[in-house]
Amino acid sequence: MTRPLGGCAAALVGLFLATSCGNNNSSANTEGGYKDVTAAFDESETPAAERKPVEGADLSKLASPEKQRFEKLVDKLPSPCGKAHSLRTSRNTDAQCIRARFAVDYVLNLLADGAPDEELTKLYAAHYRKDDKKYTFRLSADVPHQGPADARVVLVEFFDFGCPACHDFWPELAKVVEAYPNDVVVYYKQFPLGAHPDSRGAAQAALAVAKQGKYHEMHDLLFQNPESHKKEQLVADARSLGLDMGKFESDYGAMAAQVEADKKEGEEAGVDGTPTLFINGRKYGDPAIEKYVKMWIEEELAVNR
Repeated sequence: MTRPLGGCAAALVGLFLATSCGNNNSSANTEGGYKDVTAAFDESETPAAERKPVEGADLSKLASPEKQRFEKLVDKLPSPCGKAHSLRTSRNTDAQCIRARFAVDYVLNLLADGAPDEELTKLYAAHYRKDDKKYTFRLSADVPHQGPADARVVLVEFFDFGCPACHDFWPELAKVVEAYPNDVVVYYKQFPLGAHPDSRGAAQAALAVAKQGKYHEMHDLLFQNPESHKKEQLVADARSLGLDMGKFESDYGAMAAQVEADKKEGEEAGVDGTPTLFINGRKYGDPAIEKYVKMWIEEELAVNR
């Protein structure tokens, strides 16, 4: 998967090519601008001779130009805890700012993965914005989910079975859930897009199958065959799982209301593209690959003990 999550704007190369399904802007958007985030501290560059090495920063995977960029960036990026000083100062002197060590690793990984400075600063500003809003969702037992309901980190994914970006993110998210069997739960919310006319039926079928305890099996079948979501194929998929087909047909029609409720819930939280992921209520906006999702989770586990 090589795109930031939750946006369809395309402009950058490599890991940072943002092309997801829908019409929303890249979630790297700073929602007010990077200057708003950094206005509280002095952006003047520290002379190289006076810089103290960033505590715990492993620069061994960076080439010389990226090492130089790192040294400049940690003096320009603000504290991830909203303090009036730089990331370097935060990591080296502010023991209370637990997020600082994660922010340093985040910058190192973005540099190693080829993020241009402009995109890196936008991602950082979105990740650590002061006014980061948290959303709440209906997460009752009947909402398809994987992982313990009392997990410390709650992921909510809004997705479309016909969306290529969702298809790409599917194995990445599965690896994340597998890595945290006790600490992470993911709830699946249906968000069929108008551009994929068969996706609404696929969503209804998945929820109907959930009534018979086979949601995850159907979820995988639908992503394995993204071009085959016509009603006759949905019925065939359900039958292959050994279901009560009479109940499936009845539940299939009834689930239209649940699909609509999921989509409305997403829209109220600002979702208009897929996949869109929320982690403990915060909208995730980093590259949609296992490594970056895990970094968010590790930070959540450390900060919210």
